[in-house]
Amino acid sequence: MFEIAEKAIDPAALRAALADPAAGAYCGFEGWVRNHNEGQEVLRLEYEVYSPLAISEGRRILAEAKEQFPHLRAGCVHREGLLEIGDCAVWVGVTSPHRDEAFRACRYIIDAIKHRLPIWKKEHYVSGDSGWVNCERCAAHA
Repeated sequence: MFEIAEKAIDPAALRAALADPAAGAYCGFEGWVRNHNEGQEVLRLEYEVYSPLAISEGRRILAEAKEQFPHLRAGCVHREGLLEIGDCAVWVGVTSPHRDEAFRACRYIIDAIKHRLPIWKKEHYVSGDSGWVNCERCAAHA
């Protein structure tokens, strides 16, 4: 389950979709729009996505996580378009028999998504300026 969404992400509904009686653990990540970045006050964000490639690569990342970590289900949704402060920009969820695999698979997925997907973020600042941010650096530690 990988999606690019134009509307608000509903983490509770997405988490419920991963429920499985064989799962002993759930790990989730939500990335939210914050009001600052690198000394600038941020007013809102805008994401541009090349959807065909983002969806195919997102599905590939989930399949890779399935091969590397014994988890039952995983999903990811990334927003596109204009987002306000506090909006959920990206959600990742993983269910697994054990917590370690859930944590590791979730971390692998979000780092790969940030590094590999054709998603560009434009920040709109309180000052009236705006600027494109290289999202790849968000996962530089990966």
